Amino acid sequence: MATQRKYGKKASKKVKKAMHERKSGTLRSGRSGKKVKSRKQAIAIGLSEARRSGAKVPKKKTSKKKSSKKSSKKK
Repeated sequence: MATQRKYGKKASKKVKKAMHERKSGTLRSGRSGKKVKSRKQAIAIGLSEARRSGAKVPKKKTSKKKSSKKSSKKK
């Protein structure tokens, strides 16, 4: 039985483009505009662009916030 692909072709093209830009030294991060050196960051940027363009990419994993129990103080 064949399983469905997690990422679409468009997503892999965007990541490939981001990796090439990183290698050539032209890939820059969003707000600060600093040069990207990290491989992981380049992949993240590629996937982010793919998400914006509507490619098939799984949702970002978000950390679940721990519910803090507030101790009620007695007066």
